[in-house]
Amino acid sequence: MSEKQPLPIWFFIGLLLLLYGILILIAGIVQIAHPPATVLARLHPTFWGGVVLTVLGGSYVWIFRPRRS
Repeated sequence: MSEKQPLPIWFFIGLLLLLYGILILIAGIVQIAHPPATVLARLHPTFWGGVVLTVLGGSYVWIFRPRRS
């Protein structure tokens, strides 16, 4: 009989990062069309932060995904 392995906490952290990344990325895309009145708005930090979180969360989910034994 094979024992069931618990899901690693990093899988759930990856899901959260992926979810937050997607939400921030959507907000960044909206801000490209309607930029806020801030000094660094031309650099689009919301968009790039969303991209980084989405990639990081997606990689955590992929690496720590539950596998069948």
